[in-house]
Amino acid sequence: MSALENNTMNSLPEYVDGLPNLCGSESLIETTMREGRSRPAFLPESHINFGGINSAFAIALHMHQPLIPAGGGDLSTAEIISNLKHMMDNPGIGDNHNASVFHWCYKRIGEFIPQLMDEGKQPRVMLEYSGALFHGLRQMGLHDVFDNLKRITCDPRYRSAVEWLGMPWGHAVAPSTPVQDFRLHVKAWQQHFAGIFGLEALQRVRGFSPAEMALPNHPDIAYEYVKTLKDCGFQWLLVQEHTVERPENGHGPERKHLPHRLVCRNSRGQEVSIIAIIKTQGSDTKLVAQMQPCYEARGLARWELAGKQVPPLVTQIADGENGGVMMNEFPSKYLEVMRECSGSPTPAMNATEYLEHLFALGIRESDLPVVQPVCQKRIWERFKSGEGEAALAKVIEQLRKEDHRFHVEGGSWTNDISWVRGYENVLGPMEKSSSLFNEKVLKRNVATSDPRYRKALFHLLCSQTSCYRYWGQGIWTDYGREICRRTEAILQHDFPQ
Repeated sequence: MSALENNTMNSLPEYVDGLPNLCGSESLIETTMREGRSRPAFLPESHINFGGINSAFAIALHMHQPLIPAGGGDLSTAEIISNLKHMMDNPGIGDNHNASVFHWCYKRIGEFIPQLMDEGKQPRVMLEYSGALFHGLRQMGLHDVFDNLKRITCDPRYRSAVEWLGMPWGHAVAPSTPVQDFRLHVKAWQQHFAGIFGLEALQRVRGFSPAEMALPNHPDIAYEYVKTLKDCGFQWLLVQEHTVERPENGHGPERKHLPHRLVCRNSRGQEVSIIAIIKTQGSDTKLVAQMQPCYEARGLARWELAGKQVPPLVTQIADGENGGVMMNEFPSKYLEVMRECSGSPTPAMNATEYLEHLFALGIRESDLPVVQPVCQKRIWERFKSGEGEAALAKVIEQLRKEDHRFHVEGGSWTNDISWVRGYENVLGPMEKSSSLFNEKVLKRNVATSDPRYRKALFHLLCSQTSCYRYWGQGIWTDYGREICRRTEAILQHDFPQ
């Protein structure tokens, strides 16, 4: 009996004991993902003439609002609410007047897809919503967002147009998040998503979109990062072109509009790989809002891969709600381009759909060109495989002394910002909370179905959002430190010695 047949409701509860359903059903989620990988997710319903097109393009919309202790005047007792609610409750501050537009942005793709498909068009979009956003929207009673999203996710008439991407539940940045915690974020997002949309919808989630497009480049952290994604059932990862290099020369990808194979090796000589879909250029919302990937793709023709001629895929992601261009110009431009490109030599395609067409031609994952995290060529030139952590640390320290630009703090679209340096006032409390969770919960093998586990996990994941690091000072630092304080208090109270 399959996981879906065994679960007659094809879903998990969205909430348990008043908190998002983040844990407790790990074996069911693992089985669901494993069964999903045994068959194509989009190919049977694709209707794209893959052999007759010149090129294709894919766009993804990233949506996130952090959870903050701002539901009251006293920071130490304020309710943890969505930043969106804080914006709505304080419209006179900064750009908080955009809150109602943000609300529309979170649900509008659920209007565009049915409209276009009912016209006989072939729209496509990839969606990436953080678990923190899902919880905040539900907490606010914005059920219309979920109604719209469920329609295009679960209705057989529309689901072929929409691909959901996994992400860390609390929008945690991988290079500076403890590896065991990052795994918790990934698993929590999967279970929360299944609680909202059902297990069948989760089976179609094959790609992963990292917060801030950050890719760890320290060999041991990068290895654990990719291993986590593979262990959790993901087939491919979205990467920023400037965060990877070719192993043979340290240069960037040569044919960035083809899928690659991201290979990560650790200090013990272990190796793991995952398919990489390369996102090009920066994180400018104008690129997606004005549908630039479509126009770039129209200038491309088929390329050779493993002895076959295949269409390149131009891929781009951007915030789905931030910026005037995205808020105001995207709707009309998206509708216009989707109408124009349907049935054309350059259609919109989602990444998993593209990969399934590619592999149906007989191309294998091993045929894809190889990349590795940036800066690693210089490490492997000096480090003998399998020598271990101490030898690796020595090589890294030598390289840092020789070149101040060398780093192993990961890369992202914000390559001018380190996700570690300058954030000690936030990272200190985060690391303390993480260590305490590890000591009192993980090492003691507390059951993930235990209500105390879920409560502590919820606060831990909330505390690790990238927003507390990205802004790095002021009220956002205070928010981050306060959630860390609450996490520690919960752990000390609920898990005494």
